[in-house]
Amino acid sequence: MNLIKTAKSFALGAITAAGVSFGAQAQDIQFFTIGTGGTGATYYPVGGVIANAISKPPGSRPCDEGGSCGVDGLIASAVSSRGSVDNINAIVSGLRNSGFAQSDVAYWAYSGTGTMEGKPPAEDLRAIAALFPEHIHLVASAESGINSVADLKGKRVSLDEPGSGTYVDAKLILEAAGLSESDIEVEALKPDASSDALRNGKLDAFFFVGGYPTGAIVELASSAPIKLVPIDGASAEALTSKYNFFSVSDIPGGTYEGVDGDVSTVAVGAQWLTSAKADDTLIYNITKALWNENTRKLLDGGHAKGKVITLDSALDGLGVPLHAGAEKFYKEAGVLK
Repeated sequence: MNLIKTAKSFALGAITAAGVSFGAQAQDIQFFTIGTGGTGATYYPVGGVIANAISKPPGSRPCDEGGSCGVDGLIASAVSSRGSVDNINAIVSGLRNSGFAQSDVAYWAYSGTGTMEGKPPAEDLRAIAALFPEHIHLVASAESGINSVADLKGKRVSLDEPGSGTYVDAKLILEAAGLSESDIEVEALKPDASSDALRNGKLDAFFFVGGYPTGAIVELASSAPIKLVPIDGASAEALTSKYNFFSVSDIPGGTYEGVDGDVSTVAVGAQWLTSAKADDTLIYNITKALWNENTRKLLDGGHAKGKVITLDSALDGLGVPLHAGAEKFYKEAGVLK
């Protein structure tokens, strides 16, 4: 099912679309969805900023007059989802036009390897851009006695929902530390629900993969004492040596209330994906709008992670091919030879 629809030749009178009124002249509208993640995570607010940046509903003021600098006639929307795996499945099935996913999950889906071994490769997956690094958070209550991944044994731990990138990576981290799901009391909660459960003493720890700071953990840290558990040493070495899409990186001290020192962990990359079947001209124009100077202002002011979404890093760590429309833009911009 293709969600890009065209509406033409509206009747006389004013019609309102996405909050913009326009009149009798024929109008072409295209709707474009971006699958994100839970509302308390990072994908959702970043997706909202990007959707706003690339949209330009009929009747919008021109870009050079302080109006929208998006794609003419496009109304993009950020859709909450279960995360990376869910978004990829939705792109492949045609349920959504695009979506965000972790670099590891995207590569495995495209190649039919790793955690996606045995499933048909998602050969139509294409990249629009690499966005920002996503750090793996292991959040525990301050009184839990959990100071390493190995300390999770016998504890109540949320791995996030199946269908999320967090769930995939949490299982890899447990494996690297010599643990399995049978060694812990597994819960499958999204970040908001995990935060509530930890705050109320019903959970000892939870995993979350996303750009810092993430809203659900910020709110949790302001209302309950927490710790960020390091993912380092032999566990981190095992991950980075086996999977080259993992890198060692720190979550800076002060990112979350009560966590004063830097915490060493591992990170993957967040990527914006679409289908090879998406129209080349549309994706070219969307990519061009993403890197418009006006979008730079929206990204810088819209979310803390927006500042690290840059044209210079737009091709970093891509595990799937670029969409032809995006490739055309990057060649014109001199980013791709």
